[in-house]
This record gives sequence, structure tokens and C-alpha cells, in this order.
Amino acid sequence: MRDLTPDRLSTDGTRGLLLAPDAVLTPDGLMDHYAAVVEGDTFRAVGPVQQVERTHPHLRPVRLPGYVLMPGFVDTHHHLTQSFGAALAFGEPSEIFRRVWVPLEGALDEEAVYVAAKLAALEALRGGFTTVAEAGTRASVDVELVAAAARDAGIRCVLGLVCNDLDGDTDTTLAAAEKHLARYSTEELVHPSLAISVPEAATERALARTARLAAEAGAVVQIHVNEHLAAVERSLVQHGLRPLEYLHEVGALGPQLLAAHATLLTPREVTLLADSGAAVSYNPVASAWKGNAVAPATTMAERGIRFGLGTDGTRGDAFRLAEAAEFAQRLTYGLATGDSSCGGGWTWLDRANRGGADAVGLSARTGTVTEGAAADFLLVDVDTPELRLSWDLPWELVRRGNRDQIDAVFVAGRLRLWRGRPVDWDGPALVRRAAELAQEVLLRAPVTRVHPTAAEGWAARP
Repeated sequence: MRDLTPDRLSTDGTRGLLLAPDAVLTPDGLMDHYAAVVEGDTFRAVGPVQQVERTHPHLRPVRLPGYVLMPGFVDTHHHLTQSFGAALAFGEPSEIFRRVWVPLEGALDEEAVYVAAKLAALEALRGGFTTVAEAGTRASVDVELVAAAARDAGIRCVLGLVCNDLDGDTDTTLAAAEKHLARYSTEELVHPSLAISVPEAATERALARTARLAAEAGAVVQIHVNEHLAAVERSLVQHGLRPLEYLHEVGALGPQLLAAHATLLTPREVTLLADSGAAVSYNPVASAWKGNAVAPATTMAERGIRFGLGTDGTRGDAFRLAEAAEFAQRLTYGLATGDSSCGGGWTWLDRANRGGADAVGLSARTGTVTEGAAADFLLVDVDTPELRLSWDLPWELVRRGNRDQIDAVFVAGRLRLWRGRPVDWDGPALVRRAAELAQEVLLRAPVTRVHPTAAEGWAARP
């Protein structure tokens, strides 16, 4: 529908918006001839278009032929303040945080933190993410700068506060954790979370206490778990237990845990996850780019383990993430067993929105197009060569969808992006400033890379 314009999708908050696309993706599947009413920040009605029009006669329907209305995607694992160095990870060995991310984030000043986080938020919105889980910055700044960037960009953010205490005072760390949970407890777009980089970065007391604090607050604790072989071996040497086993031993394994990566799992650890109710962020692009193992996501789905899909800051493209989630399972597990489905398209769409919202602790708020849920959604143009001749649209969205087909991104009932650009702030100006700051930051950051750049590799060809 090329005559659709942003003004037809705007609302001043005093009137509702009745949207009537070709189909709506609901928790029960793709529903043809459905409509949705947005009032304020919430879906007030979702159902058959004639019924919705009959019960809302005061609203003029916005007819959207050629569009699907679907939930916004949820990125269950991100590092917003690492956006200046995303390409530094290309070709690098897997465990790069000491050589790249710690020095990079340590070189960020307040402006750079804000701009880097807002840049990452913009990329995420362009890719169809309406929620991101920020796993905690290493920059020595107030995390309110990251919160402000998320608010100003218009994205929903689960904001982690790093609670590592191995080299600090545990009481001070825990007091800061309590303050953080209270500080953002009533925000519209920013939701508090606690974070511990890896289990060995915190004392037993901090691990157990942050778990209890988060559980009491209805929040999550984000921890990188069983991501690299080196991390598993460090835990075995230090504790005689693998990282996930250690979290179980100290009382930090439970529904409040959001375990990032979880790529190296024994059968016993899969059972621990299933029995504990913990959630996992399955990050398939990060696995491929960094050479990690691939989390057994199809097994997790079969065992009822909660999980969503995360980018780990690799690229903010939700459709490509969903495709990577299915593709990684197929190459790693499906080909070896003759599993031609590998979860099917519906599994990866569901885990990319509803499952992701559950994993980050927001299942009561977002992730679905249902009455009472936050109006975080996308209008996807399906009148395209890739999708018009559809026989199974959920599958095709996973395998053939891309962010160019996302015309509108709504968060909390407001149109935030229209055809890739913010509607109420200057996206290109932010990108220009980010490019300037990134150069300055990387000049003073003591980053150490092992792999040559593409230009160096090209020059060294025989």
C-alpha cells in the first residue's frame, strides 16, 4: 500500500487508532481479516474486523491492504554501548571481551555512552525490535545515560546494572542493585534488571542475593553462562563445577535468571534449566561470528525451557536473526538427525516475540498482539516479490522476510519509525555524530585485535 503515510498512523493520545490490515499475527497464529484498536500505549481490542468496527463506531478504520500487523521483536541479549566497535569482532577468536569490549567501553565518556546506546537502539528499531535487553555497560558512568538514550530513541529497554563484586565491596554492590530496581520500577519504557558478567565475576553471596532481589522485584538477572570453553574450564578449576552447575549450587538458578548464550550444555544442565524455570537467550549470530558452539534450542523447546532470541550486538535485524536461529539448528543438529523441520517457522517467530518477552520478564506487558498488552508492533509490507505469493507466511517471514519490508514500528502505542527513519528526531544526524565519536574513542581505547582487517587481508593476498 504505497499511498500509506505516517499521518494516517498518528494519534495524539486522546483518540484511538483502528488498524485493519490483511492479517494480524496473534498468539493463536496468523488471523486473516482481523483488526486491532490502539488507545494510549495499549491494545484495547483485537479481533475479527467487522466485530471490532461494530464495537468501536467512533473510530474510522485505517485500512491496510498488503500489510500484516505483528508483534515487535524482542532482543533478549544486547550490549548497547558496544555499537562503536561492532565490526572489531569480525574474524576474532571467541573470547574477546578482555581485548576488545573492556578497553572500548572503558574509553567511553558520557556523550559517547549516550550516542553509542542511541545508535544501537536506532539500529534495533530499524530491524523490527521494539524491546532490547541491555546486559550492562562496563563504562564508568551512570546507567541513566543508557536509559535516556533508550527513551529518546523510543525503544523499550530491560536495563541491566552490572553487579560484579569480586574486586569490590559486596554490601555497596547490593545496595546499588536495590536502588537500581527501585529507580526504574515505574517507568514506561525502561525496566530494571540486574547483571553479572559471568558467574566467576561475583561472590556466592552476590550471586544468591541478586537472584533474590530480582525475583522479589519481578525482574531478571542477566548472566553470560556456558558461552566459551575457556569459561567452562575456569569454572571447573575454580569451583569443581561447570558455570550453570555452580549457579545451581549457590542458589542463583531460578525463573529470575536470563542465561545468555548457554551454548555448551551437558544433558544434566539441560535438565537443570528445565527444572529451575530459568530462561535462555539463544544468540545464533553471535555463535557463528565468534565461533562458539550453538545452543541446543530445538531441544530446549522440546523440554519446555523458556528462551528467546538475542543479537549480542551483532546486527539489529530481527528477521535475519529469526532465520539464523532456524538455520543454525538445521546445520548443527537437524542435518545429523534428518530433522527437516527444526522447529518450523512458527517456533522461531514465537520465540522472537512472545518467548523473548517472557525470557526478559515482560510477558505480562509485551510480545503479543492481544487486548491489554502494550502496543509494541510492526506493520510489515507483504505485497512484495518475496512474500506476495505466500503459502505459509510464518515460515516465509522467517526465511524470506527482511527489515526493508517493515514500514512502521510502534512502541507503547506511538509510531517511532517510518520506513527506517525516526518520525520525531533526526536519525541521520545521530549517525553522523556517532561516526565522529567512534573515531575519537577508538584512538584512545587500547583495543587488541588478532585478526587482520579486510583491507589488510586484501593487501596481503599472494
